[in-house]
Amino acid sequence: MAATNDAWEWNEGGEASDGTPEASHPNAAAAAAMGADDQIDVVDDTTPLLSATEDDQSPGRMSDPNFAVLGTPAHMSQYLTAGAATLGALSMGAIMGYSSPAGVQLTGSNSSSLNCSFVSDDGPLSDDQNSWFSSTVNVGALIGAPLGGFCINTFGRRTTMVATIVPFLLGWLLIEFTSNFAMLVSGRIFCGICAGLVSISVPTYLGEIASSDIRGLLGAGFQLMVTVGILYTYALGAGVCWQWLAFACLVPAVIFAVCMFFSKESPVFLLAHDKPNEAKESLQFFRGDAYNIESELQQLTQSIEIAKANKASFRDLKTPYILKPLLISLSLMFFQQASGVNAILFNLNAIFASADVEMTADASSITIAAVQVIATGVGAVLMDKAGRKLLLIVSSAAMCISLVTMGTFFYLADEGEADNLGWLPLTSLIVFITAFSIGFGPIPWLMMGELFAAEVREIAGTLATLTNWLMSFIITLIFQPLRTAIHDWGVYWLFAIVCAVALFFSIFLVKETKGKSIEEISYMFGGPQPTAVHDWGVYWLFATVCAVALFFSIFVVKETKGKSIEEISYMFGGPQLVNSKQPKQKSGGSLGRQGSEASESEPFTF
Repeated sequence: MAATNDAWEWNEGGEASDGTPEASHPNAAAAAAMGADDQIDVVDDTTPLLSATEDDQSPGRMSDPNFAVLGTPAHMSQYLTAGAATLGALSMGAIMGYSSPAGVQLTGSNSSSLNCSFVSDDGPLSDDQNSWFSSTVNVGALIGAPLGGFCINTFGRRTTMVATIVPFLLGWLLIEFTSNFAMLVSGRIFCGICAGLVSISVPTYLGEIASSDIRGLLGAGFQLMVTVGILYTYALGAGVCWQWLAFACLVPAVIFAVCMFFSKESPVFLLAHDKPNEAKESLQFFRGDAYNIESELQQLTQSIEIAKANKASFRDLKTPYILKPLLISLSLMFFQQASGVNAILFNLNAIFASADVEMTADASSITIAAVQVIATGVGAVLMDKAGRKLLLIVSSAAMCISLVTMGTFFYLADEGEADNLGWLPLTSLIVFITAFSIGFGPIPWLMMGELFAAEVREIAGTLATLTNWLMSFIITLIFQPLRTAIHDWGVYWLFAIVCAVALFFSIFLVKETKGKSIEEISYMFGGPQPTAVHDWGVYWLFATVCAVALFFSIFVVKETKGKSIEEISYMFGGPQLVNSKQPKQKSGGSLGRQGSEASESEPFTF
């Protein structure tokens, strides 16, 4: 699961995501104001400053990976900082994956050789208790997400991420040293608060420190590291008991907080809080010493001022061109969780244990987690190539088919006819997770950032995030009771029906947002007509002007070659030239001679 991202995004054409045009070059006006003799060359903001000194061009300097070359910002500082920040995503994935291996140990259904103790002397957890153990992390996230939105705007993105160490410690230590079920659930709630804080702070921070050429890559890194965290928990859970697993999940969280303590704050937050010098220093660090940041800094400043001036309220959500994309975003969040993905991931070991697959439950869970990591990486590549709508259609169709086959296996198992189908549950879930990871996993979060203008993105994003965590809580909580009430096959067929509805929703109601600006997306839903046009539109507009110029040149423009100013003026009806040759009169009447004499006697005047 990824998260809302209210970061300021810039496209390659120099426009903000809300359509704000790129600021003029700060040096251009100064250069134009100079005289011709005094004018100096204007250095463009994308021009590498490689000619400053010989030291800058030395082999050692040029080999520095943090040195900007050919007018592009340096990437090493961004990669290192993003690596530190996405440790929070790994920690969040560990929270989400913990209940799968720990749940089978706490309920006494673990078939491995591990001899793990229970929470108390009362024995293993009941199915109802295990449902609460799995789902209460979502309750904490419902608290952490809006709290995180307040903290990142008040205290800063970096400060919020460092502060997550407090609920991380409380949550995992309560689980590790628990002596009763209440402590266990309390620990899960604190861990859920961490997940909510991370889900809002890390993506926002990544979007604000990343340069436009690698923003998509760094953004995809968050979702990828969440899946790595799930794989990390599944792999360790196969060999250690739930208490030691809690300690192992705490380790990346501590490293995350320590690394972010030594990182720099987001330049966007610093500008928003009237700290221009610190913002400039931060942006220069992330872009490299050789990169001119003035234009980007000016763009950020303008965008922040516009957002402050156009702050939206909940009443603005009733506007049709805002309400329509909001309903689409909320629906996508609903379908993402109602597909049953978190309920399956949170209880993966129990599912494979009940399916009696050919592989062990732990090995099957690790395989699914590994597939999810790979599929998420592939999905990040496909996102901007195949388009959002197509991937949602393919994703929902494949998930529907895989859930139908999963339900069919359990139905046949109940009838005693699945002896030779031990491979089907693992295969079905591999297809399900792969389809989810390339479509309904990341795209609802991505489109949430694309569907809304900057002034309503914070409000709309908060509603979408809360909807996602609330649905995750409900689906995870009722998963075990549903298995009891309508059997395993009934649960998977129910999820398949939801995916079928999601398929038709994606075909008929979801609009493609790939390659479109915020203004263009708003116009699709009935908003004001965008002021900007595509590159092809610009060139076609110029071509139209040139065509008009062609006909103008043919039918209106007169030839002036070899003619004097007086002759050219005479062509357009000006005064007749003195001593000019007059055409011979065909009839030599007195009127004609009088006119000729009058013409010769009058001096030429302008």
